[in-house]
Amino acid sequence: MKGRVAVGGAAGPASVIFTSDALSLWGGFDPATGLVIDTHHPLRGLSLSGRIVVMPAGRGSSTSSAILLESVRAGTAPAGFMFRRLDPIFAIGSLVAEKLYGRAVPIVIVEDEGAFSALAAASEASWDTDGFISVR
Repeated sequence: MKGRVAVGGAAGPASVIFTSDALSLWGGFDPATGLVIDTHHPLRGLSLSGRIVVMPAGRGSSTSSAILLESVRAGTAPAGFMFRRLDPIFAIGSLVAEKLYGRAVPIVIVEDEGAFSALAAASEASWDTDGFISVR
């Protein structure tokens, strides 16, 4: 499977958490714990910390970039994001984290709908700097 690396290069291997629902980090993710706190999101109560988060895109507030940045500082950030389409807010947060803390949260874009849907069954994923994705 091939994706387009948008930010941060390679990621994983790490366990996958898949959702077909977009998530806003502002009000939806606690950077102190790494837990999803959005009461209406299907991942509520689950940890994103150290995992590859697979979802169509981020949702909402531009403040999500600050929440992602804070999670990198706190050591609770996801290992990476796989999106169907690039979310510039997540990209900004990852790029600023790289500048401030020397650690980006890698982001890869998987535009092919079939390939993206197949990620729902993955338990672990990684990708290299060229965007070649391995799943288990």
